[in-house]
Amino acid sequence: MHESYAGDRNVTEVFENLKADSSATLVDVRTNAEWTFVGIPDLSMLGKEVVLAEWQGFPSNGPHEGFATQLSDALTQKGLDQNAVIFFLCRSGARSKAAAIAMTALGYKNCYNVADGFEGGHDADGHRGSVSGWKAQGLPWSQG
Repeated sequence: MHESYAGDRNVTEVFENLKADSSATLVDVRTNAEWTFVGIPDLSMLGKEVVLAEWQGFPSNGPHEGFATQLSDALTQKGLDQNAVIFFLCRSGARSKAAAIAMTALGYKNCYNVADGFEGGHDADGHRGSVSGWKAQGLPWSQG
């Protein structure tokens, strides 16, 4: 099976693109628990909201059935079509890549994976959030 999507973008590039392109959208595919306890990107200063769509659930860790169709419906409700620029974000870039591939297979043409995700890789102590990713780059975020 050939896996394709538009490519990877670093978090700074993504934020700049979200700022410059009024129709560009950020979809956070982490779990509800991650959104609540770890935080989410805050795009309010751009007049935008992050689209929250779980790629897989906890504790099953399997992809949600109907993810692509449900997200497509949500994007359509926001007035976005299959040419919209969509950035997919997860903790470190794996689930978001899978989501970008799934949406590309559904016909979306500009699906990008946010490399390093919200928390990025581990530091020397095995902790995330300080080496790379949205939080480490000092981009705006909030925590429930």
